[in-house]
Amino acid sequence: MSTRIIPVEPFDYVVFGGTGDLAARKLLPALYHRRVDGQIPDGCRILAASHLSMDDAAYRAWAREALTSHLNPEDLDEGGLSAFCNLLHHIHLDAFSDQGWPELVAALAGRPAAVRAYYLAVGPGLIGPICARLGALNLNGPNTRVVVEKPLGRDLDSALKVNRDVLAVFHEGQVFRIDHYLGKETVQNLMALRFANALFEPLWNGAHIDHVQITVAESIGVGSRGGYYDKAGALRDMVQNHLLQLLCLVAMEPPDSYDADSVRDEKLKVLKALRPIPDDKADQLTVRGQYTSLSSDALRVPAYVEEVGVQRSLTETFVAIKAEVANWRWAGVPFYLRTGKRMPTRVSEIVVAFKPIPHSIFPDDAGAIQSNKLVIRLQPDEGVRQWVMIKDPGPGGMRLRHVPLDMSFAEAFGVRNPDAYERLLMDIIRGNPTLFMRGDEVEAAWRWVDPILRAWERDGRSPHAYTAGTWGPSRAIALIERDGRTWHEETV
Repeated sequence: MSTRIIPVEPFDYVVFGGTGDLAARKLLPALYHRRVDGQIPDGCRILAASHLSMDDAAYRAWAREALTSHLNPEDLDEGGLSAFCNLLHHIHLDAFSDQGWPELVAALAGRPAAVRAYYLAVGPGLIGPICARLGALNLNGPNTRVVVEKPLGRDLDSALKVNRDVLAVFHEGQVFRIDHYLGKETVQNLMALRFANALFEPLWNGAHIDHVQITVAESIGVGSRGGYYDKAGALRDMVQNHLLQLLCLVAMEPPDSYDADSVRDEKLKVLKALRPIPDDKADQLTVRGQYTSLSSDALRVPAYVEEVGVQRSLTETFVAIKAEVANWRWAGVPFYLRTGKRMPTRVSEIVVAFKPIPHSIFPDDAGAIQSNKLVIRLQPDEGVRQWVMIKDPGPGGMRLRHVPLDMSFAEAFGVRNPDAYERLLMDIIRGNPTLFMRGDEVEAAWRWVDPILRAWERDGRSPHAYTAGTWGPSRAIALIERDGRTWHEETV
């Protein structure tokens, strides 16, 4: 089965932070794939702006090395690589001085009709100064977009400031606040499963669903991000954006259409309906952990404090939360969220657990009847599994088994599974903000997260320890098991 590739209009992508880690790992590989697949036509340009002094030839050599390192060998095509690198240009630019800005103005001056996207792949402290400079130099035309990466602040007050700085130059319709999880095929398929099938939507409520689990687990540690991570932690880094966005897509009401504001209006309603977690409930409804070292004969994994080079840290590398959406559809249905580093495996998934059948007609020796589950896997292998009860094949009476009806997107469609950034980068050029966060969404998420952060700060205790390579502190298991439920961990 082939996919239909629709080329976009000619554009200029200006990537501030064009020599950074995000550009090397995600942005350039995504744009390379779109060029090789024929979606990026001739006449497009990618202008990297960074603090490094290099000409176009040096930047193209740097980009070629980055692509060779981060792309699968089977995806590398020498002709395609050379053609893509010819689109690349570099401008030595400083956000706080005049260095490089005249060159950027000159480079953009001759293409007033081209779509122009400014991708701010920079730290939050540079967002305001860059936007102010773009405004002062009249670099905000009618076909202009600006892309803002997380973290969108570290609390509500700083998020409000980021929004003010950006909106002082660009209007809301030009701003694309990116959360790459929303670009994943499986996340978009969640919308299709719910709203394009009569099978699920009638059951998508508290009368039929027992609970929902959202897990984003990473097997790696903080690595080179230690400096940033120790000031952020898992709640800011993952829950406030990724996990809450996934929760919104599960819990939202059907929008009246699939246009951007209709979808985002419904997500905003979910964020506003999240029941606040007050100080006196934070210890009961939240768990924070920090990984310790793992030592064995064959392997030693350092503790978090060793990786970031400190004696003691109150930063959490693991979070589990029991959340509730206080509305008619979801009243009484818990949403269990968990995310962490140094987990046993890398996995991101949504588990919708349905209520058990009211009565079994089968004999005791047929086996236990387990509840149906819909498992939506975001990574590493994107797909959907519907867990159902069936009869075990063969003679000898009725024996029941709990098995998955499995659909792997890569196997079902026989195509390369595109990275989320590929979709999102092209949506920016098209001016389609459906899969991006609106400013009021970001602020509503912080309004729910801020009280948890303050409760933890007032508590002052260290995060609960868990050994690297495990599923977090024992308190995270107790969080769900005291409700008579268990974290979903597939063995199939």
